[in-house]
Amino acid sequence: MPLPNRVSPDGSLFADPARGLFYGNRGGRFHDPRSHAVPTRLYANRQWLCCVLSFKGRSRKVWGQGYTELFFCDEVTALAAGHRPCMECRRADALRYRAALVSGLGLSETPLFPAIDRRLDAERRVGRAKRLHQLEADALPDGAMLASEAGFLALRGDAGLLWSPSGYIARQPRPTGAVAVLTPPATLSALMNGYQPIWHPSVTAFA
Repeated sequence: MPLPNRVSPDGSLFADPARGLFYGNRGGRFHDPRSHAVPTRLYANRQWLCCVLSFKGRSRKVWGQGYTELFFCDEVTALAAGHRPCMECRRADALRYRAALVSGLGLSETPLFPAIDRRLDAERRVGRAKRLHQLEADALPDGAMLASEAGFLALRGDAGLLWSPSGYIARQPRPTGAVAVLTPPATLSALMNGYQPIWHPSVTAFA
């Protein structure tokens, strides 16, 4: 049986056979190594990372005594949930993400990653609930993820792509007007200013 360690765009955890393109963590262990039940608390600290699946041949027992391993359909999903690229296994991507964020926010100095983590933490949740941002769809970049009546929609070109754990499964016209955005505004700024997230290959069916 798959563990409930798959991450949806709203940051919640669920069980599904689809492993996804990326894995990550939220700063430590918050699961129960004995029961493997869905945790009540969904993070250990503010450092929410998106990592590569394989790095330097390291191997670990998933949901053992170490930190809580999480899996994402793609980077667009991870960013929507409030994660950022890891500085250890994805250093080049992390630096590109930070540079785009600094440019997008118009910051006069480049912050350390703990400061970025604090900002993302304030933008991604209200207590244990996911924070939604009401924004105009026309101003959103590709890679932004929305909550809609149809489900989670990722914006790409003139389309809203319907998300599933194993990839994108349907195309809808790109929404207009005010929408409920899952992706934190700081990350939206990075997307608007040159950061290119990695999409699940299923997007090619809707090109």
